[in-house]
Amino acid sequence: MYHEEVLQQAAQLVPVLTQRASQADTLRTMPLETVDDLTSGDLLRLSIPERFGGLGSEFEVVPHVVSELGRGCGSTAWCYAVWASCNLVVGTFPIEAQEEYWSTGTKTLCAAIWNPSQSKSLTATSGGYRLSGRWDFASGCDAARWVLVMGMSPSGPLMMLVPRSDCTIVDTWFASGLKGTGSKDIVIEDAFIPEHRALPIRAIQEAEAPGRLIDHSVNYQIPAFLLTGYTLSASIIGMARGAVNTFRQIMTDQLSPMRTGAMAQLAGVQMRLAEASMEVEAAQLIVQHDLYDIFSRARRGDVATVEQRMHSRCCQAYIATLGVRAVDRLFAAAGGRALQEANTLQRFYRDAHAASHHAGLSWDILSEQYGRVLLGLDPTYMRF
Repeated sequence: MYHEEVLQQAAQLVPVLTQRASQADTLRTMPLETVDDLTSGDLLRLSIPERFGGLGSEFEVVPHVVSELGRGCGSTAWCYAVWASCNLVVGTFPIEAQEEYWSTGTKTLCAAIWNPSQSKSLTATSGGYRLSGRWDFASGCDAARWVLVMGMSPSGPLMMLVPRSDCTIVDTWFASGLKGTGSKDIVIEDAFIPEHRALPIRAIQEAEAPGRLIDHSVNYQIPAFLLTGYTLSASIIGMARGAVNTFRQIMTDQLSPMRTGAMAQLAGVQMRLAEASMEVEAAQLIVQHDLYDIFSRARRGDVATVEQRMHSRCCQAYIATLGVRAVDRLFAAAGGRALQEANTLQRFYRDAHAASHHAGLSWDILSEQYGRVLLGLDPTYMRF
């Protein structure tokens, strides 16, 4: 399927996602109708291996789908980003784990928590591991059949695929932004994790996981976290795009305080809109350019250097920074009406700031690491 056709599917959902955004906030999770919309078409099949019903697509189109969905609802874009990223990561697991996961079809969803320090205990046992712990920020967990969690073993951190039946969801998600993501806590008590559903994080980081030998797609020749980071940052681009469109409409319709005409006649409004639009366009171009480089190297069989990896991670953080900056610029000029809960612009403002708080998009962390590498120093943060 051509990328343009998939992007068109995403674009067609934007009006209905806009209408459901307040419902998602109220429910504090994805509306069932939205889950059905995302799983019934081709959008999530983009990140599923072809042997299990996927489209055989390269993952680089997924961030662009995320950006489209974000124009309508930030929470939906974020959950789609997580679910699509989880499909990619599951594709790195041994074939036995993949067969279990996709035995229920292409509508299977998975939540994920990337912090290994939250596991209470992880011990080796015959045929696998016993796992207990409590993890927070499990976005999209209500609709998920599986959860990817990290735990620390004596030999290093592991990524483990755990069925929902072994998990308890604790409703802790009372947040100011991304309310509809349902990013609740997951509790696991002494669950057995068979060996085929546990994978060293390093194997995923270095594109050396078993899935690389099962599926020869270029997707599995690339360190997975280089790609999944772009899905999260692309959600902020989508929110910023939605904010630009909303601001344009508000300023066109709204009279200036002096009643001298529409707000659109004010030079300050015009300048803010132009600059925000350029920031969003710059962010989109960074995504396109860096993903092109990542996939070009992988097709040639080149292994990304530490500097190249940290450059990509820094790009992802900078994209988030540009998106938040654009939204802030518009929200500050939108007047008192923008503070109303019914105003779409305030939701984009809240959601963009909430998304930017993800540790994987932290400009402070990732700019420091890239700066270290540029100066010939080793990075101290190696999750890429």
